[in-house]
Amino acid sequence: MLKNFWYAVEFADQVGPQPRKVTCLGQDFVLFRTASGAVTCLSDLCVHRGGALSMGTVVNDCIACPYHGWQYNTDGECVKIPANADERKIPRKARVDAYPAVERYGMVWAFLGDLPEAERPPIPRIPEFEDASFRCVQYEMVVEANYERTFENVVDASHTPFVHGTAFGNPGKPQIPDFRIHQTEWSAEADIELSPPPPKGLWGMLARRREQPEFVTVTNAWYLPNIVKLHVRLPIGDLLLYDFNIPLSQDRTLIKILGFRNFFTGSWADGNTRKRIEKILLQDRPVVESQRPELLPFDLSDELHVRSDGLQVAYRRRRLELIKQGWWVGGDDVITGDSPRRTATVLASPARRDNPELASAWVHKARTGGIDR
Repeated sequence: MLKNFWYAVEFADQVGPQPRKVTCLGQDFVLFRTASGAVTCLSDLCVHRGGALSMGTVVNDCIACPYHGWQYNTDGECVKIPANADERKIPRKARVDAYPAVERYGMVWAFLGDLPEAERPPIPRIPEFEDASFRCVQYEMVVEANYERTFENVVDASHTPFVHGTAFGNPGKPQIPDFRIHQTEWSAEADIELSPPPPKGLWGMLARRREQPEFVTVTNAWYLPNIVKLHVRLPIGDLLLYDFNIPLSQDRTLIKILGFRNFFTGSWADGNTRKRIEKILLQDRPVVESQRPELLPFDLSDELHVRSDGLQVAYRRRRLELIKQGWWVGGDDVITGDSPRRTATVLASPARRDNPELASAWVHKARTGGIDR
């Protein structure tokens, strides 16, 4: 799992003034909006006794822990300890990690890492969100597989005729013509020609009035760290799916989708669009969940690649570069104690880099030699 990126962790319309728990990179976070509507993202672990802040309440733009009432502001600083006498000062180490958070393209994004602002990778653009000719729907599903397996599945054009059959591919013409990959530091994209099946159902009613093409150009793309785009040019218009593959853990992924279409743009067609998205995911899910090894190999040569795997190979090479730069979530990001829930992931936030003297403020050595909160 890669850190030091902006992760879309929740649909923006699901985040309000009440605390909302989300999970990403194996770590729990709490989201809430301040009185001004700004989004806050904090670690969900209270520094005092590890209580879940998401079970607490928001008081004057601060979140109060449900266990002992400690209140933390939007910067993660504890501003009130109810059990303290008035003359007692709040320890400087009384704070939790606060992560930069913004609302964009209908999603709440949190920067999960400690890079200074000038060094952070960008949030990918989703221009369709601001295009009035497109209608957007939301969909989500949990897949019991590693997020890199679900991520690669979407940019893998050659599985389409076999996993999706006549619903999305053409088993009679599975060949993938050569395609060119356009790659940047943080993304890769390719236009791929696929032989389409005859459209069915509601969409097919309109398509039958038009001449059916021999090939359909599908744009497959990935954007680091976990976003994939599928742009299908149908005879009746454009369908674009943006998949946010959110790593709940090493072997569990929450897929959130923004689906855009510029045809049948009335709300009456939203349910049908969601059903089609769900059908695609339900076809993919058992195949991806059965893949072995469960985690992507680090060595490129550990799996066999052919020309049609170009987008996946480009991702794996870039991923390896970032791993060598120290952007992989590793043992230093996991804290351990002696409670029944023995471990928790806590990624260093920018405040740790900004205040070196507080770098270990959130972590305490346990008597057993492990690390405890």
